[in-house]
Amino acid sequence: RRPAMQIGSERRQHERYLLPSMYTAIDIRPGEEDEFRFSGHAYDLSVGGMRFELDEPIEPGSEIGVRITLPGAEHLRPMHRKPIYALATVVWVEQDDLESGGPVRMACVFKTFCQLGDKERLEARLKSGRYSLAA
Repeated sequence: RRPAMQIGSERRQHERYLLPSMYTAIDIRPGEEDEFRFSGHAYDLSVGGMRFELDEPIEPGSEIGVRITLPGAEHLRPMHRKPIYALATVVWVEQDDLESGGPVRMACVFKTFCQLGDKERLEARLKSGRYSLAA
């Protein structure tokens, strides 16, 4: 197995939560673009960033816009069902995935949350007991 392309080293500051495979929809827009061009799913998530998969690789160091739709929101009040929006930087791309021609695993760190209350809603949802901690 070849090492992943990455920026920096392991510096996690937040607890990561495992997400149901294939059920946590994300949409990505590159840089300053207005439209979300890529759709995929997240594997794990924290208030500091996420590990995700898309059909197209994004170069480490790239700035992206992220829209996260957490599963299980149907039973919540409407204000808590809204997607989470963040600006992030891609920090890691799985090298083996680049060579396989299939979906590509990546990771990003969140720089800022875009809408008032996004970070707090994300934190509350992650700590709700619905998701398990990642190793």
